[in-house]
Formats: sequence, structure tokens, C-alpha cells
Amino acid sequence: MIPRDRLHQIIDRFEYLEARMAEGLSGDDFVAVSREYAELRPVVETLRAYQALVDEIAGAETMLSDPEMKEMAEAELGELRERLPQMEQAVKLALLPRDAADSRPAIVEIRPGTGGEEAALFAGDLLRMYQRYAEARGWKFEVLEEAQTELGGIKDVTARISGDSVFARLKFESGVHRVQRVPETESGGRIHTSAATVAVLPEAEDVDIRIDPNDLRIDTMRSSGSGGQHVNTTDSAVRITHLPTGIVVTSSEKSQHRNREIAMKVLKTRLFDMERQKVDDDRAQARATQVGSGDRSERIRTYNFPQGRMTDHRINLTLYALDKVMGGDLDEIIDALVQDAQARQLAEMGA
Repeated sequence: MIPRDRLHQIIDRFEYLEARMAEGLSGDDFVAVSREYAELRPVVETLRAYQALVDEIAGAETMLSDPEMKEMAEAELGELRERLPQMEQAVKLALLPRDAADSRPAIVEIRPGTGGEEAALFAGDLLRMYQRYAEARGWKFEVLEEAQTELGGIKDVTARISGDSVFARLKFESGVHRVQRVPETESGGRIHTSAATVAVLPEAEDVDIRIDPNDLRIDTMRSSGSGGQHVNTTDSAVRITHLPTGIVVTSSEKSQHRNREIAMKVLKTRLFDMERQKVDDDRAQARATQVGSGDRSERIRTYNFPQGRMTDHRINLTLYALDKVMGGDLDEIIDALVQDAQARQLAEMGA
């Protein structure tokens, strides 16, 4: 049985938040309370369903002492008790510790790895895969910075994705993605192997990271157009260097003010990620048991085009539906990764 005291504490907290929201909060208070309320709501719905089932079982058990009701009570108890293990498992999953960053937007960085131009083209394929996945889930996808090769591949791209539980879903995508296919430039039909790296970072909030202005060097650079009437250049691109860490971020939108805003957002996110990584390193033994440690050098997935196969190496999942995967149909993969991560957490807790 799951301790009722703990369930009551969570439900009491939820009802307190519900009352606070009814008071008509505004500003930062409203944001904080509504966020916690939204996170607790599905948990509380599961807890209340569990409580209702336990109460039904208790009620049926009291009917066993009544000769006239015993037969009906026994039949009802059989059905109710059959549902109990599944409901208890649902409660355990609902009570698992959550990553505090799960509800945040994500900053996604994609870069080509080994494989030259083919790796750059594959990086572009991954970018479009995540764009389609975001579109399917109703998320907002915004490219913050992008540099392309002459053949249309990606040298480097940074995107911001916002919506419901973005980081919770995409955090498993960090790592090395390997592709096996015949490049368009290959005349002999030989299969090449190349790779691209994906880093998914939870977007930092202002309260997470405080940056000393003296630790920054901000440079403005000429940002050139695509030729023709756009050949004129302006000093609009911004490069920010964080001197203590050596992190450099750039943004080259048309507006210098917007560039500074974007660059600072990405810088704060990278610094926040560094802090999270330090905490993870302090729990190295526990981290080794978790899916998707976030190690950028970890090969996590292979996309084999000749066989139409995608394999996620962390959970030994193979799907022969590569077209769908590259088209942004990632839910089956991500659901499996989430379930595996939850199973590992339950095992660590002895649940």
C-alpha cells in the first residue's frame, strides 16, 4: 500500500494552490503558482483515482459480513483488486522526482561531426526532423542562429523550441546521431557513415544565472546579405564572449538589439547547463544508470537509410520506419526512452 499521509500532503498542496489562483494573483506570483498547479494537476488526478479505488475496495470488504450482499461483494472485490496493482504503479510513476527543468523551453544546438559535407547535410535533416516534430506537437520553433554550407548543409544551428513539456520530451536527444547512406555526391554507390551532434539544453531563466557585466566582452560585427541588392553590410551582428569560461555566442539577425537579446539568452542557457552538468557529475554513480546522460560524445542513435532502419542504442530499440522518423514522428522513440528512464528510477528507489 502507498502511504496515505504522503498522498494527502500532495493533495493539500494542490488545493492550497487552487485557492491561491482563485484569489486573482498577478505578475510573478501568478506565474509561479500557475506553473506548480499545472505540474501537480495530473499527479493529483492520479492520486484521487487511486484513493477512490481503495475506498471502493474497503466499502466492498465491509459488505462481506452481510449474507445478502456477500456474493455481490465478492464479485465486485475481484474486479476492484484486479485493477489495484496497475493503479499503484500509476501512482508510483506520478510520484517519481521530476527534473525541475522539464517544463521549460529548450535550446537545441546541432553541429556536423565526422563526414564532411555529408555530415553537414545530415545536420540539416535533423533540424527539419525536429521542426516537424515541434509542428506536430503544436510547439513554437524559432531558429536563433544558422550557418549553412555552399551545398545547403548546416555548419551550425541554434534553435529555441517552446511549448508544453518541451525539455521533458527532447532532453533524450542529446548526443551523437550517426547516419549510414549513399551521399548524393557519391558516384560509386558506396554507403558512407557520418555523424552530427545534438545538444538539448533547458532554457535558463533570469533568476537562474546572474552574469557580471565585467565578465563580458561584446563585439559588433558586419553582417552581410545574400548578394545583389542585399550586398550592403551593417554592424548588426553581435558576438558575446564570457571571459571566465571562454564561451562565445553570436547572433546575426537584422536588429542589433534583438541580436544582443538572443545572444544573452543562449549564453545564460549554456552557463545554466554547465551548472546542471556539475550537479550531475557530483552524482556520477547514479547518473550512469540513467538514460541519456547528456554526454555530447555518446553515440545514441543510428539512421540506416538503405535498410530504412532507425536504432536507438541506449534501449536497443529498432524501428523499420525511417521515413516517418525523419518526417518528425518521434513519439514512439521518446515514449520508450521516457518509460525506460522511469523504470530505472523505480528500480533505484526499490519501488
